[in-house]
Amino acid sequence: MQKGTIGVTTENIFPVIKKFLYSDHEIFLRELVSNAVDASQKLRTLQSFGEFKGETGPLDVRVTIDKEAGTITISDNGVGMTEEDVDRYINQIAFSGAEEFLQKYKDTANGIIGHFGLGFYSAFMVAKKVVINTLSYKEGATAVRWECDGSPEYEMGEGTRSSRGTDIILYIDDESKKFLDQSVIDGLLKKYCRFMPVPVISGKEQEWKDGKMVDTERDKIINATEPQWTKKPSELTDKDYIDFYHELYPGQDDPLFWIHLNVDYPFTLTGILYFPKIKNNLDVSRNRIQLYSNQVYVTDSVEGVVPEFMMLMQGVIDSPDIPLNVSRSYLQADTAVKKISGYITKKVADRLDGIFKSDRAEFEKKWDDIKIFIEYGMLTDAKFCDAALKFTLLKDTQGKYYTLEEYKTLVEASQTDKDGKIVYLYTTDSTAQYSYIKAAEDKGYSVLVMDGQLESHFVGLLEQKLQNTTFVRVDSDVVENLIKKNDGPSVELTSVDRNIMTSLFHSQLPVVDKSEFLISFENMGASAMPVTVTQNEYMRRMKDMAAMQPGMDFYSQLPDSYTLVVNTANPIVDRLRSQASEKLGAEIQTLMDSLEAENKELDELQKQGDAADKSKEAELRKKVSDIRAEQEKIVSTYAAEIPEIKQLLDLALLSNGLLKGAELTAFIERSVDLLNQK
Repeated sequence: MQKGTIGVTTENIFPVIKKFLYSDHEIFLRELVSNAVDASQKLRTLQSFGEFKGETGPLDVRVTIDKEAGTITISDNGVGMTEEDVDRYINQIAFSGAEEFLQKYKDTANGIIGHFGLGFYSAFMVAKKVVINTLSYKEGATAVRWECDGSPEYEMGEGTRSSRGTDIILYIDDESKKFLDQSVIDGLLKKYCRFMPVPVISGKEQEWKDGKMVDTERDKIINATEPQWTKKPSELTDKDYIDFYHELYPGQDDPLFWIHLNVDYPFTLTGILYFPKIKNNLDVSRNRIQLYSNQVYVTDSVEGVVPEFMMLMQGVIDSPDIPLNVSRSYLQADTAVKKISGYITKKVADRLDGIFKSDRAEFEKKWDDIKIFIEYGMLTDAKFCDAALKFTLLKDTQGKYYTLEEYKTLVEASQTDKDGKIVYLYTTDSTAQYSYIKAAEDKGYSVLVMDGQLESHFVGLLEQKLQNTTFVRVDSDVVENLIKKNDGPSVELTSVDRNIMTSLFHSQLPVVDKSEFLISFENMGASAMPVTVTQNEYMRRMKDMAAMQPGMDFYSQLPDSYTLVVNTANPIVDRLRSQASEKLGAEIQTLMDSLEAENKELDELQKQGDAADKSKEAELRKKVSDIRAEQEKIVSTYAAEIPEIKQLLDLALLSNGLLKGAELTAFIERSVDLLNQK
């Protein structure tokens, strides 16, 4: 029996393994099964090169639990090891030093395993003792037994194995007894080993008998050794792709499209990526794409391997060129990973472009489901954006789809303003903004539907990409001002009338939570609505973006800004103006004259600077304030007696979805009263 000390430069590697790998202690099973699979694959390779002359027979890996003995055994019938192999691969662990080791890998458990060939030693994360019983494939080899209790000392001598291969026997420590549960082990094997290229057997298949589930004689094979991504696209049907998707993601709707990745230069990459049907919300999940290395599951955190926007996709990526166990920051810096990310981006863009060109009708049918993916990609990835401009579609309120170039051709003649800019009108809610859409379409304008979560950002991007083009939401102004062709008819109001009308409408506005209103006057023609509510395009867009983007809190805290546009050419408005002017004009004129005189005196006093009489200045300011208050009181008292004013305001607010609660109830009751007066 040979005794010795494991060749490490740290005093004791095992406490380090337990401490820094504890959060990922379950990966011991992946590492040991992966080693067993490697041993099987090596035997096949040796046979193909003629270095192994015998028959391999069925190659598999078996995971066996013995609860009474407290052991888990991982067995293979691969190449096995000689005593020299055990001494080289198990007893010699070379480190440059404990300090460098801990400093470099203190933040990542995965960084230890694999990177230094420590897969086998992950066993000590869960085991108090590990035994290796192995027999090499080499002719004349004898069995070897190796044992270690988690200290640097080991014992190695003659083993008992009579057939080629290796048994790794783990005596599970008290803190890890849960791994002696068959369902726990099966769950881990399905997570990490479900697509490994060698059959992985864990216990027996079960069947219902005598009122309970009992073991049969059939081995329970956990994995599919030839998953769909390892096959050629020509070998697969649409059904194959869809069935594989449902195997990966049970219970989900069928995918919209899929992309089969297959490249062997300048790196090796295979996989299948799916476009899932995304719900109404932007669901950027971090566990949609699974990363494999030679069919060994690595992680579902693929940031850095694929661009951010592809987190919306689902599927599998398999590449041995991605280091098996590295931290995310290392992944992002790795040259091979950057190339892979760029390739995937190009492949996705090419696939979408190909579908668009080959079957545009089908592409249009699925556009509403995939546009959030494409818009997100264009907003976050410049190269994808440039490629996607060719197949990006715009949809109008009639349900027709246009490429960017097609739509420009459609609207250029009718929707170019007096400054030569093409104006793209759009709605974010075809129902709520119906009256604005109708007004625009009645003038011969086209209105786009842009009702996704990303639209406020996306229209900004399109304004950058499309020359001499601006986007304007259809409810951001009265229809005459959406696309300014000329300066339009002037508003002819005296200063007294403007003053009265402003107070007349402003005084009767209901309180709308977190909103403020400006009153403006437009000559929109006798047939246009008497009062319209619009929302400033710039401020609304900023607030929409602030709702999704950190760092824009300033805009999100501002109240919603609306403009109440009063159409002075409408007969109802003109009548209200005439009646108010006749009733209040003389009195308001007197107050305005007084206000002008007081303001003039106040201006003269302020010109004196520090020499000004401060008490006199305060007295004048109070007079100005009192006159304004008196003027507002006179007009608001009058307005409260004219139900038509409140009715016009409520109609405008109602069409914009701003009339709610008690104010809505009052409007309904007032409407009934007005009808009863007829």
